[in-house]
Amino acid sequence: MLTYLRTHKPLAAVIAIAIAVPLLVLGWWLGSPLFINQAVDEQFPLAANAVVPESMSMADAEATMVAAAEVEEVMNDLMVEAMGTLLAPEALKVGHFRDADSFHTGSGTATIWDLGNDERTLRFEDFRVRNGPDLRVLLATHPDPMGRSDVQDDGFVELGTLKGNVGNQNYDIPPDINIDDYGSVVIFCWPFRVVFSVAPLN
Repeated sequence: MLTYLRTHKPLAAVIAIAIAVPLLVLGWWLGSPLFINQAVDEQFPLAANAVVPESMSMADAEATMVAAAEVEEVMNDLMVEAMGTLLAPEALKVGHFRDADSFHTGSGTATIWDLGNDERTLRFEDFRVRNGPDLRVLLATHPDPMGRSDVQDDGFVELGTLKGNVGNQNYDIPPDINIDDYGSVVIFCWPFRVVFSVAPLN
């Protein structure tokens, strides 16, 4: 028996390593995002037909567009001259991210913008959420889901993988989606079906 064990020790070690390595890699993939922030900072999207004058910087153009949308009034002659054919975006729905629970926390704003020419985007600003493995951005029909059953049973549409757990970012909304059917934005951990944060939309 001792001879048998001595003979097969190398094989047992190889098997143990072959099992341990994938488990360690999987554990790192699942657990490491909880402790690592991934920051992004995307600019406010411009409409497809936007023409920014050479004398105006991109930052000035974006600031002008946001200001025009917030005051919700027709651009005056001076703004029209400065912006050329640039369309002022319109905020269609706005929400503020809340914590899903004491561990899965989130903050910031989620706004659905109409950019004109049938283009719409979901934009996060001052956004922060606890990081996690394979987080997705969902539009959910439930107005304020508390857990995965509210999200999955009521219905949702996925807009993509979360680009970063910190910072401003944009997600295109396909033209065939009726945003009136959706009441919230959900940051959802796909592997574990866990809600990380929710922004009820008004």
